[in-house]
Amino acid sequence: MADFDVIILGAGAAGLMAALTAGQRGRRVLVIDHADTAGKKILISGGGRCNFTNRDVGAANYLSENRHFAKSALARYSQYDFIALVERYKIPYHERDWGQLFCDGSAREILAMLLAEAARGGVRINLGETIRDVRKADHFVIETSKATYSAPALILATGGPSIPKMGATGFAFEVAQRFGLPIVTPRPALVPLTAAGDDLALIGGLTGVSIQDTITSLGKRQFREATLFTHRGLSGPAILQISSYWQPGDTLRINLLPTVEAEDWLLGAKQSRSRAELKTVLTQHLPTRLATAFVPEAAQGKAVVDLPDKLLLALADRLHRWPFTPSGTEGYAKAEVTAGGIDTKALSSQTMEARDVPGLYAIGEAVDVTGWLGGYNFQWAWSSGWAAGMAV
Repeated sequence: MADFDVIILGAGAAGLMAALTAGQRGRRVLVIDHADTAGKKILISGGGRCNFTNRDVGAANYLSENRHFAKSALARYSQYDFIALVERYKIPYHERDWGQLFCDGSAREILAMLLAEAARGGVRINLGETIRDVRKADHFVIETSKATYSAPALILATGGPSIPKMGATGFAFEVAQRFGLPIVTPRPALVPLTAAGDDLALIGGLTGVSIQDTITSLGKRQFREATLFTHRGLSGPAILQISSYWQPGDTLRINLLPTVEAEDWLLGAKQSRSRAELKTVLTQHLPTRLATAFVPEAAQGKAVVDLPDKLLLALADRLHRWPFTPSGTEGYAKAEVTAGGIDTKALSSQTMEARDVPGLYAIGEAVDVTGWLGGYNFQWAWSSGWAAGMAV
């Protein structure tokens, strides 16, 4: 007889959700994690307040080679189901822009809730235990630094390699490949973008400048949120969002003035504020350092009335459609999540079980389903974890 009914590798959001779901169905569940604390990413998320879901969740909020894959799990365990759980534990929360839900207090309340639910299901959680081997005979056999365990079902919930300082690795991908599951090439997502050359010369001098309202576009995809200038490139929500879609060589278009609709607004200023310097006019809409950086050399110190219409129109166009070609990303060290992962073609969208390896499941960030910034990745963890927990 096997030691457990199901073994879950990874004590993060998805792993804990699968564990508590299976445990409360009467399954004997073991969760193994090499970290000394469960739910480390939960604890640091949302600035320590955990953006635990979003009121508006749908498959359109996710990237995947199969954009339909997430629909089943998201529908069967929705954001409203998780909100109901949070409310049952009387955890106070609030809504921010774009439907994002955060704890009023601490992310620790969400983790404590998950651990309490796991305890209700009799789940055993082994922390600080390094996995040395994963194999399958009659059952899955997991050899760790402390013991050897077996179970007929194994759930991969160790996430991806984003935020390696938290102990994140590509272990789930290694195990999946060992069992013949294909992998969509992993890459950093929700990650700051770096600059080089002339872009870096401009951006580097603006370190710390933030614009609360920008529109960052890549083809038909666009996000309207804040942008932050860093010493290496661009960050902030608008940039993190678009980074998940960015590929090397792509040029982004950034509208630094989305609230200024008239394309000829600088010509209007030439009439109404003719003696004002161009920099002064720009600072009505932009932070002073940014306005100064975008004033063309030929316009330095000059009043708008003394500047040709062509120059003013060209500057307005640049501010509304500033082209930025990133040199790369800040990599997994700064990425909030990993895009790509275990190919959904190998999994059942109903149960998250591998089609060709009975008893093997993959959930959460380990799978090629990547959410937008704003609680969507946690909701995928809850939904996919629930689906697997109901199936084992």
